[in-house]
Amino acid sequence: MGRFSMPQFQRGNCMCGILGYFGHGMAADDAVGLLRRMAGSLEHRGPDDAGVFTGAGIGFGHRRLSIVGLADGQQPMSNADGSISISFNGEIFNHVELRRSLEARGYVFRTASDTEVIIHLYRDLGADCVHLLNGDFAFAIWDANKQQMLIARDRMGVRPVFYTEHARMLFFASEVKALLKVPGIDAEIDPFALDQVFTMWAPVPPRTMFKGISELPAGHLMIVDSKGVAIRQYWDVAFPDAGERVDRREEADVAEELLSLLGDATAIRMRADVPVGAYLSGGLDSSITCALAKPHATAGLRTFSVTFDSAEYDESPFQNEMVRALGTRHSAVACGPEEISGIFPAVIAQTEKPIIRTAPAPLYLLSRHVREEGMKVVLTGEGADEVFAGYDIFKETRVRSFCARQPASSRRPLLFRRLYPYLPGLNQQTPEALAAFFGAGSADVDDPLVSHHPRYRSTAAAKIFFSAGLKAMLAGYDATEEVRSRLPKDFARWHWLHRAQYLETKFLLPDYILSSQGDRMSMAHGVEGRFPFLDHRLVEFASRIPPGMKLKGFVEKHILRRATAALLPPSIGNRTKQPYRAPDSRSFFARQEPAYVDRLFSQRALQETGLFNPAAAEKLLAKCRRQTDGFRDNAAFVGILSTQLWNETFATRSAGQRGDRGMAAVI
Repeated sequence: MGRFSMPQFQRGNCMCGILGYFGHGMAADDAVGLLRRMAGSLEHRGPDDAGVFTGAGIGFGHRRLSIVGLADGQQPMSNADGSISISFNGEIFNHVELRRSLEARGYVFRTASDTEVIIHLYRDLGADCVHLLNGDFAFAIWDANKQQMLIARDRMGVRPVFYTEHARMLFFASEVKALLKVPGIDAEIDPFALDQVFTMWAPVPPRTMFKGISELPAGHLMIVDSKGVAIRQYWDVAFPDAGERVDRREEADVAEELLSLLGDATAIRMRADVPVGAYLSGGLDSSITCALAKPHATAGLRTFSVTFDSAEYDESPFQNEMVRALGTRHSAVACGPEEISGIFPAVIAQTEKPIIRTAPAPLYLLSRHVREEGMKVVLTGEGADEVFAGYDIFKETRVRSFCARQPASSRRPLLFRRLYPYLPGLNQQTPEALAAFFGAGSADVDDPLVSHHPRYRSTAAAKIFFSAGLKAMLAGYDATEEVRSRLPKDFARWHWLHRAQYLETKFLLPDYILSSQGDRMSMAHGVEGRFPFLDHRLVEFASRIPPGMKLKGFVEKHILRRATAALLPPSIGNRTKQPYRAPDSRSFFARQEPAYVDRLFSQRALQETGLFNPAAAEKLLAKCRRQTDGFRDNAAFVGILSTQLWNETFATRSAGQRGDRGMAAVI
């Protein structure tokens, strides 16, 4: 075995990417060439360095964005005797403490990187090393003595890893586009994954948009050897039984420990050999993150924001207030309709899956701005809403429970208006219409998915635009069953709030927010996002906090507000949650309509993909052009457009190689 160092690639725009294979299906020279091509497709993930490693039946590749151990952290990396090699994407935030512990036990380090910490920890504990890692990671380790490969993904699903078996070999990579460089692996759409996008906003791992290509779920690891592939879960968030109070301390004591944990989670995420900045939305979560990060930014904290020209989406007054309170060096990206529509095709090329909202697009622009400002790392407030019950969906579930207890009440459905003051269309509805829309009084409170039925139902309404052939293929299929099948055995015993939190934390968070809005948008420009609220210690601590301390009446994140009250101006600390949103279909018609919209909604294009009803899509397009759309039409338009872009970006090439016309030939 040996390491083949590639010439330094032209400096590009992005962060770490891993890739490789297991199996004996290629000659050594062919393997090196393939690894180079795969690595080239991930150039945007790591502009600072590149390398490959090959051996008998094994090959690793890597693209590097250097953040820790700038001078000596090149990858793939091997230990001194070459028995263990690794390709690693992400950061181990407690690497300092782990290094001290390993050195005390006699391990000798040759580099300053956190990558070598994983190697020695694996030597010590094998696959169980993942339990000691506090970080965001996806890595592959080759153990030459065992002739075995370990692939692992972090607990919360911040960093992705995809894999497929082909020609009696297993290939893996940080993005699917690298796998498509393997001869014989083509991009063919999985219609059931598309149904999941149009129900739950994203495919449920291991399913992906690409038939035959899988995603390793969050908190899972994979062992690959001559016997085959074995996948197991090593971590999951868990909650106590309803009515069981694990932590009986007073609220003040819980708040004190919460602040201490969050402070440490933030401090260790400021560790880097390059400057660390932060996103500042103007909301509670990012403001807390910035306030806790500032003391650790010795050269002053840089903060970054997105602003909109529409007051419906813009939060710049709150951003500016927090900038003044903290004294940060701040800059913002102004995002209008033309900016969103202009970069939307590039966004889909990065998400590698259709989306039903345009929200990732402004974050793509923001990360590009951060990189242009010379920064590689930012902290964000993502995760606080899932961990501390901040979303409106939690309050909505409480209102639906109220309505179920008094189904004849005409006043209780009016509470939904209070939950969504930023949705003017909703606030014009009658109590009867509100009750019908949210399923108030009619839902089965014992259904494990009861909290999410309104979201799933309203999103799935956009499937009315599916083609007859696609509907026939999906006949009898229920996308939510894949969610139900992945619920833990104790789920039914949990408090209703904890069940709702689990659904958000395990599905929407890793599969959409941390993916399409997170990893893919930041890594498109060489920016690493770090998430203090997703420190697994904090997540586990919050799971034991009584529900009433998280959602107190209709006050979301109550315990978090109490713990951090002294850090923020009252106008920020007491601010009601305003979810991050961006203009959807109106982004494409507010000013100049991009040419690709008409092309992708043409009868010919829709007939060729065979996924949507051309006549119905044509009427939808006309309606969106008149800007008379509602939630269903917005989701449908963005979903159809992004699916057509996905097909054009990925599947058209593969279909041409096969000599067919993609899904149209199948359905």
